Amino acid sequence: MTGAVFLDRDGTVIADTGYLDDPADVRLLEGAATGLRALGATGRPIVVVSNQSGIGRGWISVEAAAMVHDRFMEVLDGEGVELAGCYYCPHEPSAGCACRKPAAGLLDQAATDLTIDLNASIMVGDRGTDVEAAHVAGCRSILIGDEHDDDHGAWAVAPDLESAVRLIVGDRR
Repeated sequence: MTGAVFLDRDGTVIADTGYLDDPADVRLLEGAATGLRALGATGRPIVVVSNQSGIGRGWISVEAAAMVHDRFMEVLDGEGVELAGCYYCPHEPSAGCACRKPAAGLLDQAATDLTIDLNASIMVGDRGTDVEAAHVAGCRSILIGDEHDDDHGAWAVAPDLESAVRLIVGDRR
């Protein structure tokens, strides 16, 4: 078993445009491709875990979400980035599901599917719910972004994904 790096998608890897339903709007954030390639070079699995409540709310169709995902994967592939997996929670917040962050269901499912040691893993995201999901799962966490009043107990805070990867690559645990 090995530790993975879990990543939130919107606002962490790609631009957060709200409820993303148009594949043409998939844009990597500055430095994301460089950071992801460096992360891939470590051999640690990279796994995306993302809340997509627009589906459950009826604002995004399952088909549109699939097209956005396909475009996301095409963009990453074009940058030489390979993911071990992508896991999405399609439920609205009031659904009470076990997969919606801050619950750890997505991370737990990936750990089972991909034989990941959660205690040796790190979750990187731009929201407190990402940090909280990491804590519930037993992972360390990195909160990215500059506009946080509260670090939610994150292991580290970084301005962007590329900076977060520098922290991870420097971490030998």
